[in-house]
Amino acid sequence: MSRFNVEVRVIPRPGLLDPQGKAVQHALDSLGYAGVESVRVGKLLALELDADDASAARAVAEEMCRKLLANPVTEDFRIQVSKDDSVEAE
Repeated sequence: MSRFNVEVRVIPRPGLLDPQGKAVQHALDSLGYAGVESVRVGKLLALELDADDASAARAVAEEMCRKLLANPVTEDFRIQVSKDDSVEAE
């Protein structure tokens, strides 16, 4: 098995109300950043997990997203997997 670094980015689906995004956009406008047209506030989860290969790591991460990390009704997610070359899992 190898260890993989997995980044999961979860953001509200386009077209859905994002109150945090609107608040940040308004604050940026108040600070003089009037050119910001849209802000979406999400979350970034950084995971280290052991798997046989990158495909298996991605599959586990997708399952985690569907079960816990993302709300499938209101959020979309993107997954990025890279091998952690500094550690070999036992």
